[in-house]
Amino acid sequence: MNITLCGIRLQNPTILASGILGVTKESIDRLGKKGAGAVTLKSLCHEERKGNPNPTMFAYPGGFLNGVGLPGQGIESACTEFERLDDLSIPVIGSIFGYTLEQFGSVAKKMSSLKPAMIEVDISCPHMDYGQVYDADPALAAKVTKEVKRNVGKIPVSIKLSPKIYDIKAMAKAVEEAGADAITAINAYPGMVIDLETCRPLLASKIGGISGPALKPIAVKCVYEIYETVKIPIIGTGGVTSGKDAIEMIMAGATAVGIGTAVYYHGDEVFLKICEEMESWMKEHKISSLDAIRGCAHQQQKK
Repeated sequence: MNITLCGIRLQNPTILASGILGVTKESIDRLGKKGAGAVTLKSLCHEERKGNPNPTMFAYPGGFLNGVGLPGQGIESACTEFERLDDLSIPVIGSIFGYTLEQFGSVAKKMSSLKPAMIEVDISCPHMDYGQVYDADPALAAKVTKEVKRNVGKIPVSIKLSPKIYDIKAMAKAVEEAGADAITAINAYPGMVIDLETCRPLLASKIGGISGPALKPIAVKCVYEIYETVKIPIIGTGGVTSGKDAIEMIMAGATAVGIGTAVYYHGDEVFLKICEEMESWMKEHKISSLDAIRGCAHQQQKK
C-alpha cells in the first residue's frame, strides 16, 4: 500500500483533506497513528479569519453542504503554532489561499518556512468570493501556480481545482505547464438547500460546497479527464468513504486519495478502515500493488 507522491513516501494512499482536523501537531500525530498516509492542514491565508456565521453545515442523504468560510488562524500565527512540519510522524501538506497573486506568493513563502512535504494551493473554494476569480480561468490559475512556485523553492506544489467549470482538462494543462507538481481534484461543488419554514437558504452563506457520496461520481469523472491530459500525479478527492471508493479513484488515475467528509461518518479510524477494505479487495482480485490498477479504466476503454 506504500506509494510515492512527488518524491514523498506515504505508508498508504489516504490523505486527510484540508478543512478537517489537522489544526495542531497533536492531531496530526494522532491521525498518523490512526493510519492516515498524510495530513493536509486547514487552509491559511495572510490573516486570521472568523469564517461565516452559523448555520454553516447541513447534512442531507447525499452528503454535506458546508459554507464555513475557511475560518482559521493566519499564516503568521501558524508559523508560531507549528514552528516546523517536517519533524512529525507523517508527511504534512500545507494548504494556502489568497485574494491576490501577491498574497498567494507571500503566504506560500511563509508556509514553505515550516518545511511541509507539499503545499496545496486552494484556488477553488465554492463559498468564498476569491475562488470565483481563479477557479475557472486557466491563465489566472497558471499565474497563481508560477507565483507560488517562485516562492517555495523545491517544495512540491499541488493546485486544487474546482469541478464546476466546463473544461477541467484545460485548467489541469495550464497549471501543469506553469510548473505544478500535482493536482488535487476536486474541491466541493457549489450547492444550496432552502429551509421550507423560513423560505430562505438554510446556510448563512446561502451557497455552500457539496461533499460526501453525492460528489464522488463528479470527482471520479474529473480525475479520469485530468489523467488523460497531464503527466503529473493526481490526489483524487471527493466522496471517498470506503475502500472500494478509493479503488475506483485509483482506477480513474489518482495516485493518492483525499479523505474528508468520511471522517464525519466513521471518525479518525476511517483511514485504517479504507486501507483494510482496499487490501481485502486487492487480495480478492489477486492485485499485488496499486500500480497494477492505477488508470486501468482508461485501458479498458481502449479495448
